[in-house]
Amino acid sequence: MKVRQVAGGGRAVEVPPERLARWFAGFEKRNGLAERTVLGQEVVVVTAANGTTATVAVPFPPLAAAGEHAGLAVDALVEHALIERRIGLVLLRLGAHSVGIAVGERVVTSRTDRHLMQGRTAAGGWSQQRFARRRGNQARQAIERAARDVVDVLGPDAASLDAVVLGGDKAALDDLLADSRLPLALTERVLPAVLDVAEPRKAVLDEAARRARAVEIVVRDA
Repeated sequence: MKVRQVAGGGRAVEVPPERLARWFAGFEKRNGLAERTVLGQEVVVVTAANGTTATVAVPFPPLAAAGEHAGLAVDALVEHALIERRIGLVLLRLGAHSVGIAVGERVVTSRTDRHLMQGRTAAGGWSQQRFARRRGNQARQAIERAARDVVDVLGPDAASLDAVVLGGDKAALDDLLADSRLPLALTERVLPAVLDVAEPRKAVLDEAARRARAVEIVVRDA
């Protein structure tokens, strides 16, 4: 499981759907029985006896069940997380991009490409300006090549995708999503969260497919 610290205190844990029920059993073992569970369409909050909370970002919202329950009541969340979905994946950094479609955690089609990006220079004056112009041109070409592959790989199946998950450089991804060639059926399925990934390649895409299914839980101690 991937764990990271979050702003405001606490830690975020990415839990595979198949381990979600077991994770909550461990949460109760560590913190005492759950006192209440609040189910929302996009967020689920479980509060343990010692005041520790587990806040779940519902994957692929909305969650159909809603309401407040005494004790631990996450069956609906587990069932929702276990649904097999068809997900578009777009990973982009200015050095490379990788695009694919995953069914469950299995990537069924993909395309990966590398981009030429000039390294930084310490020179100033006109040399620095030429470097900036050249790098800017290379960045635009990288975005254009990524956009072509997104249209080729995901475009024909856009209407059948449950969601599109992004990863990599957010600024570059914003430029990509602004490309007019991307169909609305694709961009309207993009989820807001962006995965933090290494330079895109097939192995990174496979890992992104697994992480796209994961349920993120933020744990904050009382």
